[in-house]
Amino acid sequence: MIMNSLDLPGRPEDTRVVVAMSGGVDSSVVAGILAREGYEVVGVTLQLYDHGAAAHRPGSCCAGQDIDDARRVAETLGIAHYVLDYEARFREAVIDPFAQSYVAGETPIPCVSCNQTVKFHDLLETARELGADALATGHYIRSKANGAHRALYRPVDADRDQSYFLFATTQEQIDYLRFPLGGLSKPEVRAIAEEMGLSVATKQDSQDICFVPQGRYSDVIAKLMPNAANPGEIVHIDGRVLGQHQGILNYTIGQRRGIGVAAGEPLYVVHLDRDRSRVVVGPREALETRRLYLRQMNWLGDGAIDSLPADGMEVYAKVRSTRPPMTATLFHRDGATYVDLHEGEAGVAPGQACVLFSDDSNEARVFGGGFIERSERRADAEAQLKKLLESSNLAARA
Repeated sequence: MIMNSLDLPGRPEDTRVVVAMSGGVDSSVVAGILAREGYEVVGVTLQLYDHGAAAHRPGSCCAGQDIDDARRVAETLGIAHYVLDYEARFREAVIDPFAQSYVAGETPIPCVSCNQTVKFHDLLETARELGADALATGHYIRSKANGAHRALYRPVDADRDQSYFLFATTQEQIDYLRFPLGGLSKPEVRAIAEEMGLSVATKQDSQDICFVPQGRYSDVIAKLMPNAANPGEIVHIDGRVLGQHQGILNYTIGQRRGIGVAAGEPLYVVHLDRDRSRVVVGPREALETRRLYLRQMNWLGDGAIDSLPADGMEVYAKVRSTRPPMTATLFHRDGATYVDLHEGEAGVAPGQACVLFSDDSNEARVFGGGFIERSERRADAEAQLKKLLESSNLAARA
């Protein structure tokens, strides 16, 4: 059987591919590469949120100026282009859950939710309805055949690695998706854009969270949920009340600057007690996390996760998009999935993702991952925090 460059049967000219075009250089180059190879390319741009100020800031995506940029690129390439209004769906599936999670004291990752729902579910279904053989995106990640299916791997350009944001992609979606930029570096992509005469060749990269115009999460939450900023106490992990705050939504686990209290030692946010609207602070060593319990686990390894060895599986784990993978052991027991980090990690918060890999190289396979439900610190800090919370429970009942 003849396979084309996308690992699909048939000639490129007999293969229809929908390209998710955000208006940035990456997705534009994907459309250009595939059009140049002879594929029947259909560009689709999603309007995801209200234009407002965000549409006019550098680095936004899926809004006014970006839609115009995608349209111009499509005209340059001579391909069909459609704009779909997904604002209501984006609000329901991404923005509202983000706000709820943040107010609950978590550190959500809306880019993962966007890929899970709007892009790799709704848009993917639209691509199928258009009769496309694949949906291609500008993400920096690779996929390769793995038996009857496809598997995900880290990209060649480690600085652009987006596997952390794609761990929740299902096997069915992976089999349909294609990532043409996985084998290219960012400079190479920009050079291709220049060569093709695309107007976005030097355009600034989009920001991680497109609907947060100034990078201030608290401003967005205050607008969406005006009653979410309840004041409360700032408490040391040893029980001392150090001051007052105007809402836990202004704090994140691991934060050091701007806590609002003075002390004789550097203090970090180590816990957000939503039930009592308290910010718990302590020394840096109180942040060191060893075990992570995961929810919404998406397993992409061979075989079922239920078949993991009783003594666990050696993997590499990544708990921040900017951190390298670290050695860890994955366990799945009695329906619960957890990861033991061989070296402690600071600033781990519920809502963050823990993404698993086969190793720490650029050839590493993505084994999936999950969202952090809760974590366990080193024994002394865990005992101290537990004592603080239990004493609060007793006081509340008195």
